[in-house]
Amino acid sequence: MNKNSKNITIPQDRIPFTQLAAYGAGGIIPIALFNVAGILVGLMGNISLGLSAFWLGFILIIPRLWDALSDPIIGHISDNTRTRWGRRRPYLLVGGILVSITFVIMWWIPKGEMVQTWFPSESSYHAFQLVYILFTLLLFFTAVNIFEIPHGALGMEMTTDYHARTRLFSAKSFVGNLFAMSTPWLFAIATMEVFKGPGGNEADGMRYVSLMIAAILIPLSFWWFFKLREPGFQKVSKQEKTHFWKDMKLVVSNRNFVMLTLTVFTLAMGFNFVQLLGSYIPIFYVFGGDKVAGATMLGINGTVWAITGVLAVFPLNWISPKLGKRNTLIIAMVLMSLAQLSKIVCYNPQYPYLIVIPTILLSIGMLFFFTLGSSMVGDICDEDELNTGKRSEGSYYAIFWWFIKMGTALASFVAGALIVFTMFDEAQVTKVDSLQGNIRELRSKVQIWNGDEGFKGSTVSLLETTKKQCADALDESKTYVNFLEKESVKKESESNQNIAKYQIDRKSALLNALSVTKSTVVGLEHIQSQLETLESQPSDSVAIRLSNEAVSLTLQTKFEKAKMNSFELISHLNSKSLEPKLIKKEETDKHYNLIMQEITGVRDRIADIQTTSSLASLDNDLGTIEKEIMPLTQQTPYTLLMMRIVEIGLPFLLSLVSIFFVLKYSLTEKRSHEIKELLKQRNSERSNGENSGTEPSIV
Repeated sequence: MNKNSKNITIPQDRIPFTQLAAYGAGGIIPIALFNVAGILVGLMGNISLGLSAFWLGFILIIPRLWDALSDPIIGHISDNTRTRWGRRRPYLLVGGILVSITFVIMWWIPKGEMVQTWFPSESSYHAFQLVYILFTLLLFFTAVNIFEIPHGALGMEMTTDYHARTRLFSAKSFVGNLFAMSTPWLFAIATMEVFKGPGGNEADGMRYVSLMIAAILIPLSFWWFFKLREPGFQKVSKQEKTHFWKDMKLVVSNRNFVMLTLTVFTLAMGFNFVQLLGSYIPIFYVFGGDKVAGATMLGINGTVWAITGVLAVFPLNWISPKLGKRNTLIIAMVLMSLAQLSKIVCYNPQYPYLIVIPTILLSIGMLFFFTLGSSMVGDICDEDELNTGKRSEGSYYAIFWWFIKMGTALASFVAGALIVFTMFDEAQVTKVDSLQGNIRELRSKVQIWNGDEGFKGSTVSLLETTKKQCADALDESKTYVNFLEKESVKKESESNQNIAKYQIDRKSALLNALSVTKSTVVGLEHIQSQLETLESQPSDSVAIRLSNEAVSLTLQTKFEKAKMNSFELISHLNSKSLEPKLIKKEETDKHYNLIMQEITGVRDRIADIQTTSSLASLDNDLGTIEKEIMPLTQQTPYTLLMMRIVEIGLPFLLSLVSIFFVLKYSLTEKRSHEIKELLKQRNSERSNGENSGTEPSIV
């Protein structure tokens, strides 16, 4: 066989385009959704719900550990499944539907003032949310495994050709990254008001975005089940079922498999350690805490990543046959190392779009790396079949991902610890979010009153708006009264003088807000009673008078919430500024002094606003305040510096270690072709032996 003939796929080993497309579409779940859950749950839990990054990291490690432990079990079960539809396809249908359902459940985290009143303290409320996230992530990752392990194993047995196998997994990367073009925008889409509502945040928006994702996945699950075929099932259906531990022992004793797995494990671990920080840096360093601008940049960056990943499939399928898989893998690792070093220059607030340069390099490297990794496991399965006479793709693919997911599990915990190490202040971010949400809700209400549904419309529409706004405001005010009553009687610890003073001031603020809100309830009930007794067609003057009285009352509770949230933010920042600082004290003090001046100015502006002012004046004042609030999420210079050092340095160092492991991998292209020919020879002898009734020779 000459060199060129090795790169030519014979007709019986070729995969039809429809099969290639259907298999490739399965990359949506492990490439896109798996990463969405891993990144956005931690990010939104921290900056949207105010949950501790450390505890998020701690609970995120548990689903990852379960994910890793369940992989070999699912792989073994899939290898030993015998049904009329094959041993892989039933899991694609069941797993795809379960992924759709659990992805939606995962984002409906109970939150809000009403939920918070169920718990005696804020810490117990947050503990409940952490438990909910943990439970739903366990369900989601289990569903992903039920789909992905049989899907990956199916890819290894759909063809025995060395390069066709790479093309097959390239198709999976191609379609997965094609879909991933939209997933980086999920965070940006979730920040849109149409999804999150005027006073909500991105965590509210993701609830409805997840429903759209499920509507796409369920039909795809049926397509995968009915379209894909298992060409090797007829042979393995007669294969004797094996014991779990025997399979595991054979897999981990394969030296080439161990070297390949250590290579992928080490490099993946390095990037997983800092994956979450890669979302924080654009938001809090490049854009100074502007989550909308940062989310847009993440969306653009993610789209560039996905487009690059899609296009990189073509050079991969050109380079790999010429240089061999191992050498191409080394090129991928060099590209990823260069990408990390380029971030030193490309993380630049003055030129934010420089971020796309390391993104392009990383995307090419990652696409090459993980596509070749899965394809090379298939080559190892051929080597194992030659040695043992059995096909165990499920077990090999499961153990391969077991190591990677164990690294991911460790990385989930380390990522949370690293964020704590950088001294990122998630409480500051969520408190600013709450205040900004109050102001946006107020502006939305003012604009309704000042629009065609309000005073600029007809008398009929004005009265309808007045009734609706009064009813909504009354419900909100009663709920807030309930919240304030419970919060004002809670007993907190008085461990030091600063906390004791804060608790006294907070109780005073709560009681003041409670008094005002109770008066608001009385006023709204009085307006409602007058509206109910109106004639069917009241005069314009009566309608306008009642509506003018209602405007101030419907806005009052939201103003009280804004005042309370500004108090909480000032108290928090004040306590942070008083903490002892061992590093960069002058810079940190300067940072907190500036932020305190800004939030004090915002608080005073809110306090000076009169709800009886003209609607145009109210809208203008609230717009000014909204702009002034955004910079209040800025983190300390020390935090921003440490984020960049850790995010750039760790992956680079571990990339160097992984290069050492890949150099120990000895299953060359030449040897893979020899194995393929030996397997064909043995299968031919076995077939002839069955026909003649004699035993085939053992190679």
